[in-house]
Amino acid sequence: MDFTAIFAIFCVFVAPLWLIMHYSTQRRHAQSLTREDEKMLSDLWQLANRMESRVKALETILDTQAPHWRDKA
Repeated sequence: MDFTAIFAIFCVFVAPLWLIMHYSTQRRHAQSLTREDEKMLSDLWQLANRMESRVKALETILDTQAPHWRDKA
């Protein structure tokens, strides 16, 4: 078997399967979150919860001190 036949077999059978497997693995890897992404999401979630509790506290204070503040907005 000469080099041309081996190269042809590689191009017809091996290369397409190799490319399909490679890019499916890359896509699967890109869809998952890294540890840094998970930590950032966790930090953002905690910050959002803290902000929500602060807004609720401010609304409670405004409801007490200026009962009709919602009507002005």
